[in-house]
Formats: sequence, structure tokens, C-alpha cells
Amino acid sequence: MKRGLVALLTAYVLSQFYRAFLPVLAPVLLQDIGATPDDLARASGIWFLIFAAMQIPVGIAFDSIGPRITAAVLFVFGGAGGALVFGFAQTPMHVMVAMGLIGVGCSPVLMASYFILARTYSAAVFASLAGAMIGFGSIGNLAGSAPLAWSVQTFGWRESMFGLAVTSLLVGLMLWAFVRDPDRFGGSERGSVLTLLKMPMLWPIMIMMLVNYAPAAGLRGLWAGPYMADVFDADVRTIGRVTFVMGAAMIVGSFMFGPLERLFQSRKWVIFAGNASGVFALVALMVLPDQSVFFGTLMLAIIGISGSTFAVLIAHAKAFFPPHLTGRGVTLMNLFGIGGAGIMQFASGPIYAASKTNTPTDAYVVLFAVFAGMVALGLLFYLRAQDRID
Repeated sequence: MKRGLVALLTAYVLSQFYRAFLPVLAPVLLQDIGATPDDLARASGIWFLIFAAMQIPVGIAFDSIGPRITAAVLFVFGGAGGALVFGFAQTPMHVMVAMGLIGVGCSPVLMASYFILARTYSAAVFASLAGAMIGFGSIGNLAGSAPLAWSVQTFGWRESMFGLAVTSLLVGLMLWAFVRDPDRFGGSERGSVLTLLKMPMLWPIMIMMLVNYAPAAGLRGLWAGPYMADVFDADVRTIGRVTFVMGAAMIVGSFMFGPLERLFQSRKWVIFAGNASGVFALVALMVLPDQSVFFGTLMLAIIGISGSTFAVLIAHAKAFFPPHLTGRGVTLMNLFGIGGAGIMQFASGPIYAASKTNTPTDAYVVLFAVFAGMVALGLLFYLRAQDRID
């Protein structure tokens, strides 16, 4: 089981990389194939929406055939296949197709590990272990910043993508070889996703999930690079350093919130405080968008930490799941989290284009305001959530 979790963690490293690497490639993709920031927003949105749409069939597959076959087959087909298509891309549409395939490949990885953790370990440590999976996996988030910038400058972006295709294939084979399915649930209970959707105590948590990850994913995975380039005239190396810091902050947050819920004996208020800090940072960027590279990086780091309440939100919801619907439950929550990020990736492109008036800064002010408003609204709904510690 431990070797299987290591294999899943390795795949999740690549999943984090794939959701966050586009900002570093933005300058070379614009130069080589004419991919604009709006094109990359669509491509990133496709990744998130395909990933989210896969959560329902993936959850059903976990509960019926297990995580081993599900994760291995999809990761080889989508992860390796999508990276290969990306390497051959000649137009922005090719990039979008590649990102869709990669979204299919990455869709089962984290939830497969959560499914195994939920079936194997005590509920009291689930949030910490789930956060640790995200924390260690976020090495991929870091690799999608300065290290990728170095690889692109040294080898070229196509060669880098071909290397990622080979790596993804090898990791998919590791999943097949090492992941072991946990014992099946022995009860005779029936149920489906609809059973979960009929549970009123889950809805405030689902709404918070919908908005929690969107700012961190959108800014780290797409807009941090253009923001730094347009407002501060940052080069590829500077963008790599800024996104590296934001990625490192997301790792810190992933390890931080699980222990905090045990320290304060509350999931609800730890999650609330974490997301409120993200709203504060977004408002600060909205008010002072061109203050300095240092200030912008610091606020982006706080937003990254705020988005790392993701695992504790899933733990909060899991406390209400019937045991025989664990697979469907964790993937349903992931659908809301990744789906919300995907919707905002799509929406952020038109928002940026419509708001770009006198200076590039204007568009980013509107983007920060939209992200801040949606999280603030989610917090209002989340106030109705029932707190529960297993």
C-alpha cells in the first residue's frame, strides 16, 4: 500500500505541474505558435473542466473496479498522450486539445490516494495525510516555475514536453505495478451521487469548495506570469521566481491546515480564517496592483496559502459521507473544487479582455476584484456549515 501511495504521489507531482506550467511557457508559445493569454486561459480552463467532468465517472470506477486500474489507464492515455500532443502543437487549438487530454489523465490521481487513505487510515488523521499528499505533490507546482524556465531555455519547449510525455508513461506504469486496491466495503447499502446531493449539510461546504481553489489556481496557473510581465515588465526568470514563491507558499499551506484543525478542534473556522486571508490579499492587490514586485509576490503567496484549505474542506465533507459512498463523495467534492477553478479560468480570459482599457493594470484590478468577490460570497454561505471533527 505504501509503494502504491508513493506511485500516486509521483503522479500527483506531475498533475500539479500540468495545471501550473502554462505561465512560464506563455512568452515562447506566443512567439512560436501565436498563443495569446486569452488562448492559454481557454486551454487552462479546458484542463480544469475536463478534469472536473471526469470526477463522477472516476468516483463510480473507484467504488466498483478500484483505483489501481482507473488511475493507471487514464494517466497513461491522458497524461503521456496529452504531453505528446502538446509537444507537436502547431496552433493554439492543438494546445487546448493537449490540455484536455492531460486533464483526463490527471483526473483520478489525487482522489485515488484520498480513497485509499479514507479506507485505510483513521478519520482523525485524514486531513493531515490528505494535506501532506498535496504538499509533497506540489513539488510539481514548483517544477512548473523556475526549473521549467531553465529547461525551456536550455532544451526548448517542445523537447521539454517530449521529456514529460516519457516521464508520464513511466509513472503510469508505476501506478499499474504498485497501487493496491483497498478492501471493498462489505455492506449492502445502495446509493449514488444523488444521495450525497440530497444531504443539506454538504451544500455550504460544496459552495465553499467551488470558490476556494479558483484564485490560487487561476493566478498561479495562468495570470501570475502575464501580471508580472504587463505591470512590472518582468522577464521569464523573474516570472519563474515569482511563481516559485507562490508554489512554495501553497506547499506550506498544505502542511499547515491539517494540524491547525486538530489544534483548534475546528475545521469550519480554520477554513474560514484561511479563506478570509485570501480575500484580504486579493483586495490588497486590487487597491495596490503596481506597488512593487515584492508586494505582488507576497500577496500572491498569501493567496496560495489560502487555496491550500482544499484538503481540509474535503475532510470536512467526508465526515458526513456514508462509508459505502466514499469514492463518489471525495470525487464529488473534487468536482466542485476543480470545476470552480475551471469555470474561472474560462471566465477570466473574457474578463481580462473586456477590462483592458487605458493600461494593462486596469484588467488585473478587475480580475483581483472578481476573485475576491467570489470567495467572499462563498464565505457567507459557508457560515451556515455544520462544524464536525471526526
